[in-house]
Amino acid sequence: MQIHVVAQGDSIFSIAGTYGTTVDAVINANELDAPNQLVVGQALVIPIVGRFYFVQPGDSLFSIAAQFGLSFQELARINNIPVNSPLNVGLRLYIPPGQKRDIVSNAYIEPIGGTVSQALENAARKNAPYLTYLAPFSYQVNRDGSLAAPPLNNFKEIADANNANLMMVVTTLEEGAFSAELGHIVVTVQEVQNRLLDNIVNTAQQVGFTDVHFDFEFLPPEDRDAYSSFLRKAKDRLSAQGLLMSSALAPKVSATQEGEWYEAHDYGAHGAVDDMVVLMTYEWGYSGGPAMAVSPIDQVRRVVEYALTEMPANKILLGQNLYGYDWTLPYVPGGEYARAVSPQQAIAIAREHNVPIQYDTTAQAPFFRYTDAEGKQHEVWFEDARSIQAKFDLIKELGLLGISYWKLGLAFPQNWLLLQDNFNIVKRSG
Repeated sequence: MQIHVVAQGDSIFSIAGTYGTTVDAVINANELDAPNQLVVGQALVIPIVGRFYFVQPGDSLFSIAAQFGLSFQELARINNIPVNSPLNVGLRLYIPPGQKRDIVSNAYIEPIGGTVSQALENAARKNAPYLTYLAPFSYQVNRDGSLAAPPLNNFKEIADANNANLMMVVTTLEEGAFSAELGHIVVTVQEVQNRLLDNIVNTAQQVGFTDVHFDFEFLPPEDRDAYSSFLRKAKDRLSAQGLLMSSALAPKVSATQEGEWYEAHDYGAHGAVDDMVVLMTYEWGYSGGPAMAVSPIDQVRRVVEYALTEMPANKILLGQNLYGYDWTLPYVPGGEYARAVSPQQAIAIAREHNVPIQYDTTAQAPFFRYTDAEGKQHEVWFEDARSIQAKFDLIKELGLLGISYWKLGLAFPQNWLLLQDNFNIVKRSG
């Protein structure tokens, strides 16, 4: 895949011609609903084998080859140019695809209102080919250790048809929010734990889950050790039944980080007992906060680098959002919440208001500002091909196990094409 950023004067025809592909191929890959109205700054993926590189000032055959893991002799041969030939700025060089490594990919899917909409089921069908795990969100723990199940509809059939596993997500959600009181009961009352683990094992075996995933958030800080002990107990029970275990971790940058989201999550303990963890590396920009990138790469890197001091890389799934936010300005604490938007919706908003998309190179994230019909100012941050490629590069650099998406249902076609282009997705055998 090639990533192309639309410049002033670009058309769908000129872009296709630049890369030797067809207009239809570009339209289909990016699911363009208005291909003749491209937005300046919009990132497109170009479906070609390998990619093209356009020579920049200061480049040499040697420096370009090193950038892509080739010898300069091989790069010259592939492009049929003399080894000692000077390179003109703008010269197009073909770069063949490199070796891809295996990764694990997971995506949560959250039925809203107790039902699975047709759109949500369609999203599961469309994206399951790119997943190792499909994770319905969620089985909610009751105070007596029983479980309230989410609607599963055809998720099992969809997973089976795509050689994907089902992940059983167990949460301490109560009336729509994580409950510290419920969490305290679960991690401290042995009778509740025993009943809960019985119910988890029975459900996992009946439905066909292969991994049990604990997402206990906003636990009381004093329950840190109790939560870790619960996980060790759960691991013994689940392993005896041939089940894997994983958990979700708040995005910490140190063991002593303060805050109700962070303190009860002991990275070292989770890393020691879990088969894998999901780092929730998103929501720096969130609906109730000021406008900023949802998962800025500099902050994501800090979390991962801390995690690597507490656990091996081959247990870490990098959390990744499939959405952005549209904030109304000025931001007022406790004021109007931002609206969640898909990457496709964000581009449509920029097109509607005829504003260019900008790119923050520190956060590695696209954004833009516009004025609505009522004269109110807005700021939108979202994900695009460039921002998701930055996360894929981080996974490669640090040797992580893979990626976990929150959540299916918002259209981001470039992500799935680039995921497949960068990695081989681990699938269930048989």
